[in-house]
Amino acid sequence: LHSHFTLSKIFAANFSEQVVESFPSDISTGIYYGWACVGNGDVHKMVLSIGWNPFYKNIKKSVETHIIHTFKEDFYGEILSIVIIGYIRPEKNFDSLEALISAIQEDIEEANRQLDLPEHLKLKDDNFFYLPEGKIVNGH
Repeated sequence: LHSHFTLSKIFAANFSEQVVESFPSDISTGIYYGWACVGNGDVHKMVLSIGWNPFYKNIKKSVETHIIHTFKEDFYGEILSIVIIGYIRPEKNFDSLEALISAIQEDIEEANRQLDLPEHLKLKDDNFFYLPEGKIVNGH
């Protein structure tokens, strides 16, 4: 998937509504792990959240990518390429900010463990991330 996105201080990238609607309709909500690449940069580990967006009264899914990397600058307007490798857990509500932060940390630890496995590590070098500059994929 390629999309323009905004990148916040915690390096979370939200896909546009158009891109989210292009995801398979039967994809389960929850937390996933995989690989992400910003622009023509390096490929990094990521955790992806697919859930219902309260802003739209939970009738629209939202997809947020948390790239496990510290960037030196924002990448507003860059293309974000992702490969979803596996599923961590279903989405859920939390009673406190501390519980949410704890769950996010556990998700990142699980993503790190899974993505270090040889069968997942090899996908980091997939040709998908090295498409010719300017090539349009899936209409995006």
